[in-house]
Amino acid sequence: MERNDKITLEVLRDSFEAAIPVMLGYVAIGLPCGILSASIGMNWLQVFILSWLFYSGAGQFMIPNMFLAGADLLSVFASVSFVNTRQMLYSAALAPFCSKSRKSRLFWYMATVTDETFGISISKFKEGNWTVERAIFLNEFSHASWTVSCVVGVLLGPIFNIPLVIASFAMTSLFICLVVGSVKTKPSLLAACTAAVAVVVFKNLGLSGPAIFLGAIVGVICGYAFAQLKGDKNELAAEGEAE
Repeated sequence: MERNDKITLEVLRDSFEAAIPVMLGYVAIGLPCGILSASIGMNWLQVFILSWLFYSGAGQFMIPNMFLAGADLLSVFASVSFVNTRQMLYSAALAPFCSKSRKSRLFWYMATVTDETFGISISKFKEGNWTVERAIFLNEFSHASWTVSCVVGVLLGPIFNIPLVIASFAMTSLFICLVVGSVKTKPSLLAACTAAVAVVVFKNLGLSGPAIFLGAIVGVICGYAFAQLKGDKNELAAEGEAE
């Protein structure tokens, strides 16, 4: 991507079209997140500020859930921080596609990446028809949907009185859908399964905070090792046939 790539109507249109599925998904989980936030006494302005400045769906779900479970402030802070360390993995994966971008835009982009927008952008970057500018506005359209949905959830929560158990499961259900949709090869299936098992193991060992981050690392390592091993076997088989 060239440094003089401008923000045009075409860029905004491409970003918005790519963001529509994420925006709709954020409505489905943003409303329950707002309901959970209201259950611990947060008002719409507090939720708006948190959603706009913090912008971490998993983290925002964890905060009210942990407070409802009686966790202290330090535990909440540590757990949310550990969960969001996965953003470092996203930045590392996206870095090769952003080498020509200005640092100011690169910071803006990396600060607004989420699990869902990462998946879309990494696929489009590999296809070769995507730019950092398009990725930024994909993030921002999604961000706006998330923020508005969380605020509406705070306002409507007391009216509809949705059970907190159902509301707290919304984020989990989204991750399940993402995993099912992304598992297309044997290495990715192995990575998903080993990551899930690893998260359970780490939580049982008392590492609830970093469990997701550590589980993701275990899954990636196992999936990568399997892919490399499978590749080596295919090369040996090809050499044998050539002989």
